[in-house]
Amino acid sequence: MRNLIITVIVVFFLGLLTVGLVSVRFWLGVPGQAQQERIFEVAPGSSFKAIAERLEAEGLVESAFKLRILGRLTGYDSRAKVGEYSLNMGMRPMEILQVIASGRSLGYPLTVTEGMNILDIAIELESRGFGSRQEFLNLVRDQDFVERLLGERLYSLEGYLFPETYMVTRYMGMKDIVEVMVARFIRVWESMQDEALAKGMSRHEVVIFASLIEKETGAPWERPIISSVFHNRLNKNMRLQSDPTILYGMFDETDEMPRRIRRVDIRRPNRFNTYTVNGLPFGPVANPGRESLLAVLRPQETDYLFFVSQNDGTHIFSRTYDEHRRAVQRYQVDPKAREGRSWRELSERLQRESLGEEEGEEGDN
Repeated sequence: MRNLIITVIVVFFLGLLTVGLVSVRFWLGVPGQAQQERIFEVAPGSSFKAIAERLEAEGLVESAFKLRILGRLTGYDSRAKVGEYSLNMGMRPMEILQVIASGRSLGYPLTVTEGMNILDIAIELESRGFGSRQEFLNLVRDQDFVERLLGERLYSLEGYLFPETYMVTRYMGMKDIVEVMVARFIRVWESMQDEALAKGMSRHEVVIFASLIEKETGAPWERPIISSVFHNRLNKNMRLQSDPTILYGMFDETDEMPRRIRRVDIRRPNRFNTYTVNGLPFGPVANPGRESLLAVLRPQETDYLFFVSQNDGTHIFSRTYDEHRRAVQRYQVDPKAREGRSWRELSERLQRESLGEEEGEEGDN
């Protein structure tokens, strides 16, 4: 009898040792090579059992059953978060559990460039599958939402969706993305708000002003000069007469952005059209970047009052109307001056400059 008991005890402990060794082998083992990467999705509503079975089916763990035991013992069976995760065949089961519990979902770049307006962003987000453009426009015009983000009840978030490349995930909603953009604007604004206060300009005035600068030129070095023109005109009680405000006013009325300006559009009043309203327009007409915001606060000292496009993204600046009229005749009225010219020339030049090869159309004012 005694020998039987000893035998049972030995078998029991050998069994425990075997289970322990198998478990350790599973927890520390890897099913394949680290180079074999998998994008693994934890979908909303997924149970840990379903997650474990999919991990086994995709070859990321050897056993769903053993992974469930590990998850139960460590508490990770209740910590998996919705998202897309980069896993590889060389990861241990515990590492996999830690990754899918981290919530650090894969990010994809979303670039908002300087001068994009809310319609441009809406179209981009719609094309990326984040929702309809009208849903986005309704969101950024929700005045309660605007006030919550900015502490100010404004018509929309136009101007406050800061241009930058953001990393977004498949599980972010439009509201999440907008909140990130506005938070970025606020951080940038904090670095210049004292300067604006010293100049007696409100945040909204600076943003409106900067949006005009952003839309008027594609040449970085022109921003402080464009700013000086607008400052000079405001100081002389002259209307700004900025073409982008005509286009934006038409968008404000129809939710469609026209491609061209007709003569009748110039004369038709709306709350954005600076050919018919005095001072700044009703609101921003685009989302300006840091340099345009700074250009408002740090204009170049000039006595220019006019500028006209050279059809390549840069402008000719004039002090008098007669000078301006001659520039218009040369660069706009003469068809030869426009033939074959485009902003592409400026883009190519800026690209060369960024590569160190060189040293460093809108709006007829």
